[in-house]
Amino acid sequence: MSSDGLNCNEFVELVTAYVENALDTHTRRRVEDHLASCTGCQRYLDQIRRTVAELGRMPTERLSDQARDDLLAAFRGWHSEQ
Repeated sequence: MSSDGLNCNEFVELVTAYVENALDTHTRRRVEDHLASCTGCQRYLDQIRRTVAELGRMPTERLSDQARDDLLAAFRGWHSEQ
């Protein structure tokens, strides 16, 4: 792998931006070069795409304001512990 190559950990960090087509040309090329030779990341990308597609089919339900606040507080607490 060249010094400009991408490893699997970097790919995982970039996969959402890749799926959303939000990467600059250079980074997108690095991701695609990595995907060309990494079957594990190809499978991971496929799983992410299938998950997004399935979630898009789910009916939208509204959380109560209290449930929303509780979830946001839990995630904020989790993030601050990282």
